[in-house]
Amino acid sequence: MAVPPKLHPRNQHQQGYDFERLLTGSPELAAFTTRNPRGRVTIDFSDPEAVRVLNRALLRTHYDVGFWDLPDGHLCPPIPGRVDYIHHLADLLAEADEGRVPHGPQIKALDIGTGASLVYPLTGRHEYDWDFTGVDIDPVSIRSGRRIVEENGLDITLRRQSDPKDIFHGVIGRDDLFHVTLCNPPFHASPEKADAGSRRKWRNLGKGDSGLLNFGGRNAELWCPGGEIGFIARMIEQSVDFADQCLWFTSLVSRKDSLRPLTRMLSRARAAEFRVVEMAQGQKESRFLAWTYYAKEERSL
Repeated sequence: MAVPPKLHPRNQHQQGYDFERLLTGSPELAAFTTRNPRGRVTIDFSDPEAVRVLNRALLRTHYDVGFWDLPDGHLCPPIPGRVDYIHHLADLLAEADEGRVPHGPQIKALDIGTGASLVYPLTGRHEYDWDFTGVDIDPVSIRSGRRIVEENGLDITLRRQSDPKDIFHGVIGRDDLFHVTLCNPPFHASPEKADAGSRRKWRNLGKGDSGLLNFGGRNAELWCPGGEIGFIARMIEQSVDFADQCLWFTSLVSRKDSLRPLTRMLSRARAAEFRVVEMAQGQKESRFLAWTYYAKEERSL
C-alpha cells in the first residue's frame, strides 16, 4: 500500500482532521459527518456542501476566521495541502535570514489568482502574520474576498487584474516590493479539458460520470490558453520586468513533465537561481517552482 505524502512539520493537519474539535466550534458540521469502514468520523467528499462546511470549520478552528463562505461553483480548496505551500515558502524565505522563519507584516506576499476562498492570505496571515496582497481576474472572486476581509476585520489588500494576458503587469505598482509571490495556476488548456478532468475526478470518487466536481472551480480557476505551462510561462516572461521588486517568484506545478520546458525558460531568462520544491498537496505529491533574480549574497529580508 502506498504511503501517503507527509505534510510539512509545522502543518496543523499532520494527524488528519480532528472532528471532535471541529464539531465543538462548528456544530453545523455534524449534519454532514458519517463513519468510514474503519469506524472513523469523516464526510462525503463528493458532496460540495459538505466540503464547504468542512473548510469553514477548519478555517474557524485552526485559523481564527469567523466568517467564510464561497459563491456557488467556485473552487473550494483542500486546506491542509494549500497551507503546506505557505509553510514551505516560509522555509524558502528563512534562507535569507540565517534560517530564521520569518514572522510579521514586514514580509510582503503576492497571491496570484487568490480566488473567492482567499485561502492563502487567510492561512498565511494566521500562521506567519505576513502582509498579503491577493490578485484575481474574476470580479465575483474579488467581491467574495472583500466580504471575507471586511467581515473578519482583516488587513488584506485585493487587486483586480483587468487583462487576462497579464500576470504581474497591471497589479504590481512602481513602488511595490514583495518578498514572495505564490500561485495555484489554472491547470487545463481549454473548457473541454477542464470538464473532462472534472468528470474523471468525479468517477474516481465512485460517483459515476455526472460531471460535477466536489471542490468546484470555474472559468479562470480551471483553465487558460496553454494550460499551466502557458500560464507559468507568461509569469516567467513578465517576472523579468519586476526582477528587482520581488525576492522569490513561485508557482505550484501540477505535472512533473511541465518542469522541463519551464526550467529551460528560466535558464533563458537568466534567473540567478531556480529550484523545484517537492511537497504534499492534499492526498498527493506536489511541487512548486521558485526562481529569483537576486544573487545569493544579495538576498535579505
